[in-house]
Amino acid sequence: MPDTNRSVLSVAVPAESGVARLYDAPDLADAFAVRLPDNAIDDPELLARFLFAHQPAWVAKLLSLRDALVARFGIKTAKQLRAAASHASRERVDFFRIYTRSAREIILGENDSHLDFRLSVLQQTRDTLEGSARYLILSTVVHCHNGLGRFYIFAIAPFHRLVVRSSLRRAARIGWPTA
Repeated sequence: MPDTNRSVLSVAVPAESGVARLYDAPDLADAFAVRLPDNAIDDPELLARFLFAHQPAWVAKLLSLRDALVARFGIKTAKQLRAAASHASRERVDFFRIYTRSAREIILGENDSHLDFRLSVLQQTRDTLEGSARYLILSTVVHCHNGLGRFYIFAIAPFHRLVVRSSLRRAARIGWPTA
């Protein structure tokens, strides 16, 4: 029987998320949910910071490979974004820029010449067979500006989904910060 507190579910981008209608026809839109324990903190920014601080080790290696490949095309690298983050760390989570914050959601992302993307970290209460439960939902939406952006998304989409699922699973296994 799967552990419901560690199972990562593919879900629709929640309608109440600030990214749900951000782009008219996103080139990528996906969302994944994991159940939060009852005693987990309820601050979406702190949950996002925890999630990105506890990435699986192989994600850093994958980002290094990505950086080596994309730098030749003028695409921002994670290293460049982290350098920018060191100057404004309060306005970034890892290397992602913070766009908006609310009591239930933080929206992160970046704009580049080939595409713009936003990542929502949203807490949502859902009805379950046992009653209601809190879930953390990571939604990603991408708007491509050109052929390079569309090719890039086509190439990285499977890795993106693997990273998101693995990151949520790892955070749940480690144990979400508690209130």
